[in-house]
Amino acid sequence: MIRKNSARPLQPPRERGTWRAFALALVMHVLLGYFLYHGIQWQNSTPAGAEAELWTDVPQVTTPQPPPPPPVPVAPAPPLPDEQADIALQEKKRQQQEAARQAQLAEQQRQQQLQAQQEAEAKRQQQLAADQAAQLAAQKATAAKLKQQQQQQQQQQQQADKLKQQQLAEQQKQEQLKQQQLQEQQQQAQADEQKKADAQKAAKAAKAAADAAQAKKLDQERRARLAQMQGLAGGEGSTGNGLAKSGTGSGSGGTSTSPGYADKVRRLVRPKIVWSGDTQGLETVVSVHCSPSGTLLSATVTRSSGNQQWDDAALRAVQLTDPMPVDTDGKAPGSFLITLRPAG
Repeated sequence: MIRKNSARPLQPPRERGTWRAFALALVMHVLLGYFLYHGIQWQNSTPAGAEAELWTDVPQVTTPQPPPPPPVPVAPAPPLPDEQADIALQEKKRQQQEAARQAQLAEQQRQQQLQAQQEAEAKRQQQLAADQAAQLAAQKATAAKLKQQQQQQQQQQQQADKLKQQQLAEQQKQEQLKQQQLQEQQQQAQADEQKKADAQKAAKAAKAAADAAQAKKLDQERRARLAQMQGLAGGEGSTGNGLAKSGTGSGSGGTSTSPGYADKVRRLVRPKIVWSGDTQGLETVVSVHCSPSGTLLSATVTRSSGNQQWDDAALRAVQLTDPMPVDTDGKAPGSFLITLRPAG
């Protein structure tokens, strides 16, 4: 800890018993003066020829001691004039020694005060150095802790980046798996659609084959009935251009029809046409032969459209229109032509 500077200057420790020593010295000086005075008075009153010498040592103050018992007053011998000079010289010497001792004591006090100040300054410098060292150590510890925190943050960031990359890779993997599954589903759907289209195509082909077989059977039946009717007509001996032979004769089997008969036939035939192909430039003419009651005897393509499939569809629709409608006279014409085109 740094010692706080006091407002009072540092002082050397006081020696114990200093005032007591001064008091003893003062008492001894008083006694010495007293003895000198009475000695001089006694010398002046003593007859000539009597001599007496009295010597008193000046005590040296070293350590505090108890005061000696007061001496018994003795009439001192009057000092000689040389002795007074010696006493004055000794007193001056003692004063010089006391002044030197006081100066030495003051110097010692100054040295002690300077030493105390130097020690205090050294302690302050040591404390300052210790504080600086502690502060530097704290700064180093703080820097080390901060560096450790930064390293931990970097490690955590690296771990987070690694986890994010793993999650991204997993997401990409899941996306690829989903795309693969979607592709497989699309392929499966396409395959199912293809199978369905093939099945529909096969069903249509089977239906077309069945319709063709039925139309062929109907045509055969009509041909058989036509042949039977022609045979009956030939047995009756008819030699004209009647319906039995050519189907274009006049009379009840003639080709003359009312203006709206062709549209009536088309309205019955058109709904039976099954066609999903091209509709541009297709036109087929079908020749129809039927009995007066409208029973279909035969139907053939007299002018093709160039598309065999459309011609077959148009012929099949005509064959399915049995019986044919009757005209305004209540009879069906023996033969007529129907022109058919795809709807749209």
